[in-house]
Order: sequence, then C-alpha cells, then structure tokens
Amino acid sequence: MNEYDSNRILDLIKKINYYKTENINEANCYILNTCHIREKATDKVYHDIGRVKKQFRNKLKPIVIVTGCVAQAEGDILLSKEKFIDAVIGPQSYHQINKIILNLERKQQSINSTEFEVIEKFDSLNSLKNSNNKISSFLTIQEGCDKFCKFCVVPYTRGVEYSRSVDELILEANQLVNNGAKEITLLGQNVNAYDYDGKKLSDLIIEIAKIKKLKRIRYTTSHPKDFTKDLINVHKECKKLMPLVHLPVQSGSNKILEEMNRKHSIEEYLEIINKLKKAKSEIKFSSDFIIGYPGETLHDFQKTLELMNDLKFINSFSYIFSARPGTPAFYLDKIDQSEAKKRLIRFQTIAEKIKITYRDSLINKISNVLFENKINNENKYFGRDEFLNSVIVKSNDNLVGEIKRVKIKNGNRNTLYGEIFSDMSQKHYAA
Repeated sequence: MNEYDSNRILDLIKKINYYKTENINEANCYILNTCHIREKATDKVYHDIGRVKKQFRNKLKPIVIVTGCVAQAEGDILLSKEKFIDAVIGPQSYHQINKIILNLERKQQSINSTEFEVIEKFDSLNSLKNSNNKISSFLTIQEGCDKFCKFCVVPYTRGVEYSRSVDELILEANQLVNNGAKEITLLGQNVNAYDYDGKKLSDLIIEIAKIKKLKRIRYTTSHPKDFTKDLINVHKECKKLMPLVHLPVQSGSNKILEEMNRKHSIEEYLEIINKLKKAKSEIKFSSDFIIGYPGETLHDFQKTLELMNDLKFINSFSYIFSARPGTPAFYLDKIDQSEAKKRLIRFQTIAEKIKITYRDSLINKISNVLFENKINNENKYFGRDEFLNSVIVKSNDNLVGEIKRVKIKNGNRNTLYGEIFSDMSQKHYAA
C-alpha cells in the first residue's frame, strides 16, 4: 500500500512541477513515505533523515517531508526531535502535499498535517489519472481497520474501514491496464472487508475481471473474520484470480489469538482453508506470524509450529512481537527476549525447510509466468508465476507483458530459473 501511495504522491506533485529523480544530490524536495507496523521501520526514519542531512551538509537544504503511518503516529515527536524535517503528513492527508510544499517554499514554519480525511483524499485522487505503467500494478480499494487487534497500529494510523466506490475503482483499473498493466493486486489493510453499497470484494473482482486486457488479479491482505462464502466461491468461478491466498493467522494457539483479539479461532481458520481447497484444488497459502507475543508459553509456541507443519505455507512472514506505542499490547509484559529470539529461529528454520521442499517440487514442472521486466544489459527476463514465485529465463525475444509456459530447471531460496517451454510433440498445421 505504501508503494501505491508513493506512486499517487508522484502523480500529485507533477501538478506543481516536481518530478522524481534517481540522483539524491539534485533533489529540491525529499519525501520519506513510512510504515509504523514494527519498531525497526520507525527507527529507519531517523537513519534516513540522518543520511540526507549528511548528504546536504554543505549544500542548499531540500524540503524534507515525512509521510505515512510514522508521520501519523509520531508527527509532533518527529518535528520536535528532528529540526531537519519541515512537514509530517499522515496517510489520509497526502492529497494536501502540493499546498504544503508551496507553503514551505515560502519559508513558512514546519507543518503537521495528520487529519483523517480519507474521503477527501480519494476524491482528490479520482480527478488525477494514475500514471503507474508497471506490468504488475497495485490498486488500493479499502483502507483502515475496525478489528482492533491489540498489537496493531492500523486503526490509529489509517482510521476506520473505508471502501472506495466500484465505479472509481473500475475507472482506475482501466487506467492501469491502458498504461500496460497485465496484473492488478487489490489492496487494503483489511481488503476482504471491502463493502460499498452492498458490493463486496467478490463482486469487485468479477467486475474488474471483465477488463479484457487484464490477465491476472490478486488481493491482499485478508482477515479470517471477513472470509465469506462468496469470496471463497469467486476463487472457483474467476479464472483470472490467482490461486494464492495470503491469510495472516499470527499464532497457532487459541489462547494467544484471544489475547490478541483476533476474533477467530484456529478451527475457524482451518475451515476457511479447507473450503478454499475444495473450491480450487491447486490453491496455495502464505501467512503472517507473531512470535513471542506477551503470555505465549512454550505450549502455545508449539501449537504454532504444529500449524506450520500441518498447513505447509509456501511463504511466511514471521517476527518477534514488536510493541507499538498507543496499542493495548504495548502495556503488556513481554516474554524473555532471548527466548523469543530462539523461538523465532526455530520457527523460521521449519518454515524455510517447507519452502525449500515446495520449491524443489517445482523443478522440471511447467509454470505459467507473467514477465514484468528485462534485467539490465542481459538477455534475461524477470517474471512471477501464479503463486508469486520469482522466475528468470534467458530469451532473445522481448517477453515483457507476456505470459509464457516455463519449464523450471533449478532455483534457490529466492528465485527459480527456467526456459521457455515448447512442446514439440504438438502437431502443427499450415494452410
């Protein structure tokens, strides 16, 4: 979602003659778009600002703006702690960025713009064409969350759940496809909570699938509580919807899920998985895990390991619990951090073995790969298969934007390598 927001900010600032540069030395304005999910992401803000300060030590200082969720959560702290920052803009206020930049050009005092103006924001963006021209593009359809998991900052930085209208999303999806997109990933902090005038995520997927030149649709990130029957059915009905579901579970222990206020049990989670498998047998899953949540015992952790071994997620994102200021979990007693690190290593070791076994099973198999770009100065092309696995092939032909059948030859933990598959046994006829 931050990538989507960053691209839209670039669309906005073009109206006041600001354009992206790859050379930091020639920047007149430095915009740092931030995440607040984990403490390490927040620490990077100060690191990056320090880098910019050093870069411009003997030069004219650029306008420095911090946008995104760190700006929303810690705006006043940022401005008081780091005088090099000129403005902080929350994720629901970045449509104000042009006015803020022009005010800063006039040497006005530092600015804190962190109001929740989500409707006004998207009204502003709807009048501005999305210029993103990537083969695989993002489209934000929903923002905010009403679930209030005790560890999560999203309700406090992005606000309550808000869904954009079907009409404006179809319009923007068409813009992206006209720009060259062959794949669109629908985004939301709680994407399957999408609800606009009774239209759900499944309805939106069906409508977007009608765009002829669009070949693939994905969505992320879902909450188990909102995984309804109609969404499960659309996986069976819509051929353009990819067979990979990212469904965060966070823990394998019902006790910890209740402590987190996740609003679902492991039994309910497994029921969703089983229904999706019945709807589409080839479907695969990825998930998120928090290790060492306050109150997690060795027995609770063992339940998480059992879940990982049972479901064999082809990809997983796991972190030690990171207490975020302002959330209920911030005030809970942490478990011993050395023990939490041991558990994380143990979990990630198992997760990595599962991932390697899965990737090994793809060797000598045929994958359908959408190629996104050519690798610089090489006759190699990068793409992703239906399950988001990265694939590289050599080719003298331009493969960008093409979906090709690829025979996987080998790979490592991050990338698969293959060759374009040509079945010579097929008969060909000439008129």
